[in-house]
Amino acid sequence: MAKRRTLKKEINIIVDTLLMEALATFTTKNGANEEATVKVMNTTMEVRNDFISRISHTEPGNVKGFYKKLRQDFDAKVNELLQSIGNL
Repeated sequence: MAKRRTLKKEINIIVDTLLMEALATFTTKNGANEEATVKVMNTTMEVRNDFISRISHTEPGNVKGFYKKLRQDFDAKVNELLQSIGNL
């Protein structure tokens, strides 16, 4: 159980960092769109909720493969969110 808790904490830290980055981009960039920033922040929170719930409901049988796929999916989503933040 401690591994799940650690993984959830890591996801929360990464999501908090992404939210701070989006907010910092909005406040420092003069041409940043408020609606786009809010949309990126909402998407970030949806990704967080999705991955936290996936961790809580691990597939029985292929646990190692499940967490490997979860990590790959999370990395892909984080990269997408970083690109969205960069485009603000």
